[in-house]
Amino acid sequence: MKALLLATGNAGKIRELQSLLSPRGYQVHAQNDLGIAGVAETGRTFVENALLKARHGAALSGMAALAEDSGLCVPALQGAPGLFSARYAGEGASDAENNQHLLQQMQELQDTERGAYYVACMVLLESAEDPAPIVVQGFWSGAIATIPQGEGGFGYDPLFWPSGSTRSAAQWTLAEKNRVSHRARALERLLTLLAERQVPQPLSESD
Repeated sequence: MKALLLATGNAGKIRELQSLLSPRGYQVHAQNDLGIAGVAETGRTFVENALLKARHGAALSGMAALAEDSGLCVPALQGAPGLFSARYAGEGASDAENNQHLLQQMQELQDTERGAYYVACMVLLESAEDPAPIVVQGFWSGAIATIPQGEGGFGYDPLFWPSGSTRSAAQWTLAEKNRVSHRARALERLLTLLAERQVPQPLSESD
């Protein structure tokens, strides 16, 4: 299984996933390039939304589909932005607007309450009817700064300072992120499980 549909329309996710998968020999297709629109994310968890997106993409493309649902969680805000990370400031909000809204919600918090983590939930379906989806999660812990810093990355990267780092995630290179991010960690776990469930080819009589 080398051809793979990325069941997302998020340009930042597509860029990072392509950079992680292409070196491993996967031929990656973004669903937008195939004219496939996104599906309504009606799940109550990251896992449920990722399953919805993977099944939708696999059904419409006829390909194996990889979907990811991810977000930023701040325990002091009861896990917000969470599932609403992409639209925390409202439908159609930009990354900058979401970042500003998060800062407003955290303005009364103490430094010790500014801990946060990114989570990425990935689901791989070999077909829309795959009875055994591979489901994994990856986490990246850090803290939320009081002002945005850096121009790289996307989402909340300008505010997210990974644990032990002296720079925001937006100041990291893509190669640096691909070693330790929530997305990279989830993908490594997914590929390990995928390798475990590969069915060996039967030996021929000549063998």
